[in-house]
Amino acid sequence: MSHDGVGPRAVMRSVAFLTAGVLAVPALAGCSEKDPAGKPTAGQEIAPAERGRIADGGTLRWAVDALPETLNAFQADADAATSKVAGAVLPSMYRLDANGRPQRNPDYLESAKVVDREPRQVVLYKLNQQAVWSDGREIGAADFAAQWRALSGKDTAYWTARNAGYDRIEKIERGADDLEVRVTFSKPYADWQSLFSPLYPKDVMGTPDAFNDGARRKLKVTAGPFALDAVDKESGEVRLKRNPRWWGRPAKLSELVLRAVPRDKRTAALADGKVDLAEIDSTEAHRITLAARDKGKGNGAPLAHGPGAALTPGKSLRSWAIAHGSDEEAADEEILARKKRGKAVTKYADEQSSLRGFEVRKSLEPAFTQLALNGQEGPLADERVRRAVARALDRDELARVVLRPLGLPAEPVGSHLALAGQQAYADNSGALGGQDTKEAQALLADAGWVSGGPVKEEQKEKKAAGAGASKEPAGSEASESSGTPADSDSAEGSDSDEGSGSSEDSGSSGSSSSSDGSDSSDSSTTSGSSDSSSSSDSSSSSDSSGDDGTYIVGEDGKPGDDKPGENRAPALLVPAPLAELQRVALLDQAYVLGVHGRAEKAQTAKKQKAGKKQRIGKKQQAETEKQQKMDGPGTSGKVEKNLAHEGRSQFQHGGAPGAYAPKGTAAPGRAAAGPLAKNGKPLTLRFVLPSGPGSQSLRAVGERIARMLERIGIRTEISKVADESYFKDHIASGQYDLALYSWPASAFPATDARPIYSKPVPAADGSLNVEQNYTRVGTDQVDQLFDQAIAELDPGESRSLVRKADARIWAAAGSIPLYQRPQLTAARTNLANAGAFGFQTPLYEDMGFLKKGAKPQVSPSS
Repeated sequence: MSHDGVGPRAVMRSVAFLTAGVLAVPALAGCSEKDPAGKPTAGQEIAPAERGRIADGGTLRWAVDALPETLNAFQADADAATSKVAGAVLPSMYRLDANGRPQRNPDYLESAKVVDREPRQVVLYKLNQQAVWSDGREIGAADFAAQWRALSGKDTAYWTARNAGYDRIEKIERGADDLEVRVTFSKPYADWQSLFSPLYPKDVMGTPDAFNDGARRKLKVTAGPFALDAVDKESGEVRLKRNPRWWGRPAKLSELVLRAVPRDKRTAALADGKVDLAEIDSTEAHRITLAARDKGKGNGAPLAHGPGAALTPGKSLRSWAIAHGSDEEAADEEILARKKRGKAVTKYADEQSSLRGFEVRKSLEPAFTQLALNGQEGPLADERVRRAVARALDRDELARVVLRPLGLPAEPVGSHLALAGQQAYADNSGALGGQDTKEAQALLADAGWVSGGPVKEEQKEKKAAGAGASKEPAGSEASESSGTPADSDSAEGSDSDEGSGSSEDSGSSGSSSSSDGSDSSDSSTTSGSSDSSSSSDSSSSSDSSGDDGTYIVGEDGKPGDDKPGENRAPALLVPAPLAELQRVALLDQAYVLGVHGRAEKAQTAKKQKAGKKQRIGKKQQAETEKQQKMDGPGTSGKVEKNLAHEGRSQFQHGGAPGAYAPKGTAAPGRAAAGPLAKNGKPLTLRFVLPSGPGSQSLRAVGERIARMLERIGIRTEISKVADESYFKDHIASGQYDLALYSWPASAFPATDARPIYSKPVPAADGSLNVEQNYTRVGTDQVDQLFDQAIAELDPGESRSLVRKADARIWAAAGSIPLYQRPQLTAARTNLANAGAFGFQTPLYEDMGFLKKGAKPQVSPSS
């Protein structure tokens, strides 16, 4: 699990329990004649080319986040770099295709099938007779048996991270010959194809010492298209070279180098020619796209973007004048600034010139981002409140915010357990229902949360969990306003605009934001709160201003105004009936003031035209005086009557915003009701988000969600925390109400997804054993369906059970899948069979650089 990436497959788990209530679940997909799995939402983009078009030799430098801490993929600290090394140098019995479905790997496996079901399940593997380890020994039953014993969980001396599936094996033995391996299971296991991928040699798995320490920094024996050459900590590189004993299609590359390059330094690494392939963020992708567009302009042409783009002719002339002026001190400062600016412009231009040799290849990762709702305690322990939160979300809009600016399909994810294209996928979101504000409000009312109820002021400050976590008062540098008005027309318009929002900027949606920072302290804000100190940093600062303890129409129960430690009076929280009376009184008062204001102007005009009135006939004058008596003193009859009509029109209920209140105040006819409260406590949820530079899209989505929840009366207190503490100190420890993070989509959900959604159970020490179920929400029915699916050897029936489990998970509303994560990769234009792989396992032997003049079969989009 990660908010920033995807880790290895699920690790060793135990079953856990927590009550979530029984829900009626509609009949699910799986019975339809049409395959509900469909196709992947986005295809892979790897510039495919036939091997004959690819040059023989060359070195591919591939950027990774860090050097792998271990080369043993079954240890707890294995990461994405570990998986890349294992995929290139070790056997895998099965690998995933472009649809995320397991396929037999013919380089190692001639066949594999279930040959017996009773009294025990038996799988017979027939190995490729050419498959050998790099030391010349044949791959065989001894390697399978050693890996089973190490990962079975029976010997605690092995420091394993997972034993899923291996714990169901009863024995492994040689078959009719050395090429056959018979695996007998103690209990039926539907996901048997997940086992022995990767497969380590018995030298690594044979003893605890070899397993624990022998494969952390070296792999003496391998069996892939590449072999491990060296792990160089000083240069930050893992070097792989061609395996001379490889029996399959020979690797096109002579060397594959995994180079550690932090995400924020990848643009420079690409421009400097240090890497040829790198996953990037949307900002870097935009720069590469601009570089490609500028290719035809020539190297000397000025760029319309970058550090020099804002320097207009007028500013340039002013800078020259100051640099050559009589004020020597100002001139020296300006000369220095001009030199720095010139270097920055030159560096940027040089980088853009180098980036023209790259292109952006994009797809969707085999992972999805979800909104997690912590159901252990507080308001979200009530299933009705969780369902209300879910029904308030416009998941289509949230997907558009992240994916549409990148040119990727913006479709919400319909399953917790698989993604579109995978065999177990079906859109089961109907078990919970789509966005419906009225239904969400009804669920909250049914749970006892009423609008305008009395709210007790809380004097005790709530401190965030984790080292250095703190709640900053409004006005401090760490504080930020999410800028969520009660019901802002401008915010709604921005939300619905297809072109608004991006993974880099949430300002378009009406949120004001100060610097996120990366320190260890939390930055806490409340949805809808005001922060005058941060207003200058936001495009929507006009919607956020201090209340000074006054009641503002249209902002009943505005959140975040009553914060401990602030040197101002708390905003008045008026119960709904009284708020309505006050609103009507203000409207009537505004109407009267409008009438009399116009009356005074009309009376002045009457005096100026006294000469004209003398020519009016006595009969007309009498009628005018009669009308004045009817309208009251200080009026001018029909003229004032028309003005009065205009006043009523302007100040009628539901009139134009700003007519009687500060600019930015919602119109009274559309103002949200007061805050929801129950037993004297307001409905406020703590929304924890990471603050790092690579998490802009999560923050943009989080702020959109906060506005959506505000519309149904749920206040959110946004806490932005350092990336390094986000998971450990907040998600895993349960110190949050709402959070955003990602899960990988496994091809074997019955095995890998169960620890994420099974019911937590009390541990021996009294704590709650949640495994990976960080929402603390689970049901007996879900656990039973997982048990049935994992033991069902009929693939179709097993998938049907998985889909039923997914519908139950939707109905429990512990987590809400939002969108599939974008996958952006920078690749040299002549690099083939590499890029945004999507679901597919990379074919390392087919990667390489095109021959001169050769072109890929499908041109990647830029």
